Amino acid sequence: MTEMATSTLWKTRQVLLSSRPLSWINTAFPFAAAYVVSTGRVDALLVAGTLFFLIPYNLLMYGINDVFDYESDLRNPRKGGVEGAMLDPGLHRTVLASGVLSAVPVLGAMLVFGGTGHPWSWLVLAISLFAVVAYSVPGLRFKERPFVDSMTSSTHFVSPAVYGLFVAGATLTPGLVALLVAFFFWGMASHAFGAVQDVVPDREGGIASIATALGAARTVRLAIALWAVSGLLMLATGWPGALAVVLALPYIAAAWPFRSIADERAEAANAGWKRFLWLNFVTGFLVTMLLIGWVLLRS
Repeated sequence: MTEMATSTLWKTRQVLLSSRPLSWINTAFPFAAAYVVSTGRVDALLVAGTLFFLIPYNLLMYGINDVFDYESDLRNPRKGGVEGAMLDPGLHRTVLASGVLSAVPVLGAMLVFGGTGHPWSWLVLAISLFAVVAYSVPGLRFKERPFVDSMTSSTHFVSPAVYGLFVAGATLTPGLVALLVAFFFWGMASHAFGAVQDVVPDREGGIASIATALGAARTVRLAIALWAVSGLLMLATGWPGALAVVLALPYIAAAWPFRSIADERAEAANAGWKRFLWLNFVTGFLVTMLLIGWVLLRS
Protein backbone atom coordinates (compact mmCIF):
# COMPACT_ATOMS: atom_id res chain seq x y z
CA MET A 1 0.00 0.00 0.00
CA THR A 2 1.39 3.41 -0.97
CA GLU A 3 2.06 6.15 1.53
CA MET A 4 -0.72 8.25 -0.02
CA ALA A 5 -3.25 5.42 0.28
CA THR A 6 -2.23 4.83 3.90
CA SER A 7 -2.66 8.52 4.67
CA THR A 8 -6.08 8.58 3.00
CA LEU A 9 -7.25 5.55 4.99
CA TRP A 10 -6.02 7.12 8.22
CA LYS A 11 -7.84 10.38 7.50
CA THR A 12 -11.02 8.52 6.56
CA ARG A 13 -10.87 6.53 9.79
CA GLN A 14 -10.41 9.70 11.85
CA VAL A 15 -13.30 11.42 10.12
CA LEU A 16 -15.59 8.45 10.74
CA LEU A 17 -14.43 8.16 14.33
CA SER A 18 -15.38 11.78 14.90
CA SER A 19 -18.98 10.90 13.95
CA ARG A 20 -19.28 8.41 16.87
CA PRO A 21 -20.35 5.29 14.89
CA LEU A 22 -21.58 3.71 18.12
CA SER A 23 -24.29 6.41 18.25
CA TRP A 24 -25.39 6.45 14.61
CA ILE A 25 -28.43 4.32 15.34
CA ASN A 26 -29.60 6.73 18.06
CA THR A 27 -30.57 9.34 15.48
CA ALA A 28 -31.39 7.20 12.44
CA PHE A 29 -33.76 4.84 14.25
CA PRO A 30 -36.11 7.54 15.65
CA PHE A 31 -36.63 8.99 12.18
CA ALA A 32 -37.06 5.63 10.45
CA ALA A 33 -39.40 4.25 13.10
CA ALA A 34 -41.56 7.39 13.15
CA TYR A 35 -41.79 7.49 9.36
CA VAL A 36 -42.51 3.80 8.78
CA VAL A 37 -45.09 3.55 11.57
CA SER A 38 -46.83 6.70 10.27
CA THR A 39 -46.84 5.80 6.57
CA GLY A 40 -46.55 2.01 6.51
CA ARG A 41 -44.26 2.19 3.51
CA VAL A 42 -40.64 1.97 2.47
CA ASP A 43 -39.80 4.62 -0.11
CA ALA A 44 -37.08 6.97 -1.33
CA LEU A 45 -37.66 9.49 1.46
CA LEU A 46 -37.25 6.78 4.08
CA VAL A 47 -33.94 5.72 2.54
CA ALA A 48 -32.65 9.29 2.17
CA GLY A 49 -33.75 10.37 5.64
CA THR A 50 -32.34 7.28 7.34
CA LEU A 51 -29.04 7.73 5.51
CA PHE A 52 -28.88 11.41 6.51
CA PHE A 53 -29.61 10.82 10.18
CA LEU A 54 -27.30 7.80 10.23
CA ILE A 55 -24.02 9.37 9.03
CA PRO A 56 -23.97 13.01 7.78
CA TYR A 57 -26.07 14.25 10.72
CA ASN A 58 -23.73 12.63 13.25
CA LEU A 59 -20.65 13.75 11.35
CA LEU A 60 -21.93 17.32 11.54
CA MET A 61 -22.99 17.11 15.17
CA TYR A 62 -20.00 15.34 16.66
CA GLY A 63 -17.43 16.58 14.15
CA ILE A 64 -18.26 20.21 14.94
CA ASN A 65 -18.10 19.35 18.62
CA ASP A 66 -14.69 17.67 18.35
CA VAL A 67 -13.23 20.55 16.34
CA PHE A 68 -14.35 23.35 18.66
CA ASP A 69 -13.77 21.34 21.85
CA TYR A 70 -10.22 20.36 20.91
CA GLU A 71 -8.47 22.41 23.60
CA SER A 72 -10.72 21.17 26.41
CA ASP A 73 -10.64 17.59 25.11
CA LEU A 74 -6.87 17.55 25.56
CA ARG A 75 -7.52 17.59 29.31
CA ASN A 76 -10.23 14.94 29.18
CA PRO A 77 -9.02 11.33 29.59
CA ARG A 78 -12.22 9.96 28.00
CA LYS A 79 -11.43 11.38 24.60
CA GLY A 80 -9.65 9.46 21.88
CA GLY A 81 -12.07 6.57 21.28
CA VAL A 82 -15.78 5.77 20.96
CA GLU A 83 -16.60 8.57 23.44
CA GLY A 84 -15.01 11.23 21.28
CA ALA A 85 -12.21 11.55 18.76
CA MET A 86 -9.03 13.42 19.59
CA LEU A 87 -8.67 14.98 16.17
CA ASP A 88 -5.35 16.16 14.86
CA PRO A 89 -5.74 19.93 14.26
CA GLY A 90 -4.71 19.32 10.67
CA LEU A 91 -7.94 17.37 10.18
CA HIS A 92 -10.31 19.98 11.57
CA ARG A 93 -11.14 21.55 8.20
CA THR A 94 -11.45 18.10 6.64
CA VAL A 95 -13.98 17.00 9.25
CA LEU A 96 -16.07 20.16 8.92
CA ALA A 97 -15.99 19.96 5.12
CA SER A 98 -16.87 16.26 5.19
CA GLY A 99 -19.91 16.96 7.34
CA VAL A 100 -21.22 19.68 5.05
CA LEU A 101 -20.40 17.92 1.77
CA SER A 102 -21.97 14.64 2.88
CA ALA A 103 -25.08 16.35 4.22
CA VAL A 104 -25.99 18.74 1.38
CA PRO A 105 -26.89 16.20 -1.36
CA VAL A 106 -28.86 13.99 1.02
CA LEU A 107 -30.72 16.98 2.44
CA GLY A 108 -31.54 18.02 -1.11
CA ALA A 109 -32.95 14.57 -1.81
CA MET A 110 -35.02 14.70 1.38
CA LEU A 111 -36.55 18.03 0.38
CA VAL A 112 -37.33 16.72 -3.11
CA PHE A 113 -38.80 13.40 -1.96
CA GLY A 114 -40.65 15.09 0.91
CA GLY A 115 -42.39 17.43 -1.50
CA THR A 116 -44.18 20.62 -0.50
CA GLY A 117 -47.12 19.02 1.26
CA HIS A 118 -45.63 19.18 4.74
CA PRO A 119 -43.95 22.60 5.19
CA TRP A 120 -43.81 22.18 8.99
CA SER A 121 -41.34 19.36 8.47
CA TRP A 122 -38.94 21.87 6.91
CA LEU A 123 -39.11 23.99 10.06
CA VAL A 124 -38.43 20.94 12.23
CA LEU A 125 -35.45 20.03 10.07
CA ALA A 126 -34.14 23.62 10.30
CA ILE A 127 -34.47 23.56 14.10
CA SER A 128 -32.70 20.20 14.20
CA LEU A 129 -29.76 21.48 12.16
CA PHE A 130 -29.60 24.72 14.15
CA ALA A 131 -29.37 22.71 17.38
CA VAL A 132 -26.54 20.64 15.88
CA VAL A 133 -24.53 23.77 15.09
CA ALA A 134 -25.51 25.90 18.10
CA TYR A 135 -24.41 23.27 20.59
CA SER A 136 -20.70 23.74 19.82
CA VAL A 137 -19.85 26.72 17.60
CA PRO A 138 -18.29 29.82 19.17
CA GLY A 139 -20.74 32.64 19.75
CA LEU A 140 -23.58 30.24 20.57
CA ARG A 141 -22.03 27.35 22.51
CA PHE A 142 -25.30 26.07 23.96
CA LYS A 143 -23.25 23.27 25.52
CA GLU A 144 -21.89 25.85 27.97
CA ARG A 145 -25.32 27.10 29.05
CA PRO A 146 -26.52 24.96 31.98
CA PHE A 147 -29.89 23.30 31.36
CA VAL A 148 -29.95 24.67 27.80
CA ASP A 149 -27.15 22.18 27.14
CA SER A 150 -29.31 19.21 28.11
CA MET A 151 -32.34 20.52 26.23
CA THR A 152 -30.29 21.09 23.08
CA SER A 153 -28.70 17.66 23.31
CA SER A 154 -32.13 16.07 23.68
CA THR A 155 -33.31 18.01 20.61
CA HIS A 156 -30.53 16.30 18.65
CA PHE A 157 -32.23 12.93 19.18
CA VAL A 158 -35.92 13.83 19.38
CA SER A 159 -36.01 16.11 16.31
CA PRO A 160 -35.33 13.27 13.82
CA ALA A 161 -38.43 11.51 15.16
CA VAL A 162 -40.49 14.71 15.02
CA TYR A 163 -39.30 15.33 11.46
CA GLY A 164 -40.29 11.77 10.51
CA LEU A 165 -43.77 12.30 11.92
CA PHE A 166 -44.31 15.68 10.28
CA VAL A 167 -43.00 14.72 6.85
CA ALA A 168 -45.22 11.62 7.00
CA GLY A 169 -48.28 13.75 7.80
CA ALA A 170 -48.93 12.02 11.14
CA THR A 171 -51.68 13.28 13.45
CA LEU A 172 -50.44 14.39 16.87
CA THR A 173 -52.63 12.50 19.33
CA PRO A 174 -52.31 12.92 23.13
CA GLY A 175 -50.56 9.55 23.31
CA LEU A 176 -48.06 10.54 20.63
CA VAL A 177 -47.35 13.85 22.37
CA ALA A 178 -46.77 11.96 25.64
CA LEU A 179 -44.33 9.68 23.84
CA LEU A 180 -42.37 12.62 22.39
CA VAL A 181 -42.24 14.40 25.75
CA ALA A 182 -41.06 11.17 27.36
CA PHE A 183 -38.34 10.86 24.72
CA PHE A 184 -37.30 14.48 25.33
CA PHE A 185 -37.00 13.94 29.09
CA TRP A 186 -35.05 10.73 28.42
CA GLY A 187 -32.67 12.72 26.25
CA MET A 188 -32.22 15.42 28.89
CA ALA A 189 -31.52 12.78 31.55
CA SER A 190 -28.99 11.05 29.32
CA HIS A 191 -27.09 14.26 28.60
CA ALA A 192 -27.11 15.36 32.23
CA PHE A 193 -25.79 12.01 33.43
CA GLY A 194 -23.14 12.02 30.71
CA ALA A 195 -21.99 15.47 31.83
CA VAL A 196 -21.32 14.29 35.38
CA GLN A 197 -18.14 12.40 34.50
CA ASP A 198 -16.65 15.59 33.02
CA VAL A 199 -17.20 17.88 36.00
CA VAL A 200 -13.51 18.11 36.92
CA PRO A 201 -12.02 18.67 33.42
CA ASP A 202 -14.87 21.04 32.53
CA ARG A 203 -14.27 23.19 35.61
CA GLU A 204 -10.53 23.16 35.02
CA GLY A 205 -11.16 24.31 31.45
CA GLY A 206 -13.66 26.97 32.50
CA ILE A 207 -16.53 25.16 30.74
CA ALA A 208 -20.00 25.45 32.22
CA SER A 209 -22.53 22.62 32.04
CA ILE A 210 -25.59 21.39 33.85
CA ALA A 211 -23.27 19.22 35.95
CA THR A 212 -20.82 22.00 36.87
CA ALA A 213 -23.80 24.19 37.84
CA LEU A 214 -25.65 21.64 39.97
CA GLY A 215 -22.74 19.52 41.13
CA ALA A 216 -22.26 15.84 40.38
CA ALA A 217 -24.65 14.33 42.94
CA ARG A 218 -27.59 16.65 42.25
CA THR A 219 -27.16 16.17 38.51
CA VAL A 220 -27.31 12.39 38.88
CA ARG A 221 -30.46 12.73 40.97
CA LEU A 222 -32.01 15.02 38.37
CA ALA A 223 -31.20 12.48 35.65
CA ILE A 224 -32.82 9.71 37.70
CA ALA A 225 -35.94 11.86 38.20
CA LEU A 226 -36.15 12.68 34.48
CA TRP A 227 -35.82 9.02 33.54
CA ALA A 228 -38.55 8.16 36.05
CA VAL A 229 -40.92 10.81 34.64
CA SER A 230 -40.07 9.64 31.13
CA GLY A 231 -41.09 6.11 32.02
CA LEU A 232 -44.32 7.20 33.70
CA LEU A 233 -45.31 9.25 30.68
CA MET A 234 -45.26 6.09 28.60
CA LEU A 235 -48.32 4.94 30.55
CA ALA A 236 -50.28 7.58 28.62
CA THR A 237 -49.39 6.08 25.23
CA GLY A 238 -51.83 3.18 25.42
CA TRP A 239 -51.24 -0.51 24.82
CA PRO A 240 -48.62 -1.84 24.17
CA GLY A 241 -46.63 1.39 24.51
CA ALA A 242 -47.34 1.48 28.23
CA LEU A 243 -45.05 -1.53 28.62
CA ALA A 244 -42.15 0.83 27.90
CA VAL A 245 -42.46 2.16 31.45
CA VAL A 246 -40.10 -0.63 32.51
CA LEU A 247 -37.43 0.51 30.04
CA ALA A 248 -36.60 3.44 32.31
CA LEU A 249 -35.60 1.11 35.14
CA PRO A 250 -32.22 -0.08 33.76
CA TYR A 251 -31.14 3.54 33.22
CA ILE A 252 -32.13 4.44 36.76
CA ALA A 253 -30.25 1.39 38.01
CA ALA A 254 -27.14 2.40 36.05
CA ALA A 255 -27.14 5.89 37.58
CA TRP A 256 -28.31 4.98 41.09
CA PRO A 257 -24.87 4.05 42.56
CA PHE A 258 -23.64 7.59 41.75
CA ARG A 259 -26.53 9.54 43.32
CA SER A 260 -24.29 10.82 46.15
CA ILE A 261 -20.99 11.02 44.28
CA ALA A 262 -18.64 13.85 45.25
CA ASP A 263 -17.54 16.29 42.58
CA GLU A 264 -13.89 15.29 43.07
CA ARG A 265 -14.78 11.68 42.19
CA ALA A 266 -17.20 12.50 39.38
CA GLU A 267 -15.09 10.71 36.78
CA ALA A 268 -16.13 7.42 38.44
CA ALA A 269 -19.57 7.94 36.86
CA ASN A 270 -17.94 6.90 33.57
CA ALA A 271 -18.60 3.29 34.60
CA GLY A 272 -22.33 4.04 34.63
CA TRP A 273 -22.03 5.93 31.35
CA LYS A 274 -20.44 2.95 29.62
CA ARG A 275 -23.34 0.78 30.79
CA PHE A 276 -25.69 3.44 29.45
CA LEU A 277 -24.12 3.23 25.97
CA TRP A 278 -24.80 -0.50 25.73
CA LEU A 279 -28.22 -0.18 27.34
CA ASN A 280 -29.26 1.91 24.34
CA PHE A 281 -28.86 -1.08 22.04
CA VAL A 282 -30.96 -3.33 24.28
CA THR A 283 -33.60 -0.63 24.68
CA GLY A 284 -33.63 -0.01 20.94
CA PHE A 285 -34.34 -3.69 20.30
CA LEU A 286 -37.16 -3.75 22.85
CA VAL A 287 -38.67 -0.55 21.47
CA THR A 288 -38.60 -2.14 18.02
CA MET A 289 -40.53 -5.12 19.36
CA LEU A 290 -43.11 -2.79 20.91
CA LEU A 291 -43.48 -0.92 17.62
CA ILE A 292 -44.01 -4.18 15.76
CA GLY A 293 -46.62 -5.17 18.33
CA TRP A 294 -48.34 -1.79 17.98
CA VAL A 295 -48.49 -2.14 14.18
CA LEU A 296 -49.81 -5.72 14.37
CA LEU A 297 -52.56 -4.75 16.82
CA ARG A 298 -53.77 -2.05 14.43
CA SER A 299 -53.48 -4.04 11.20
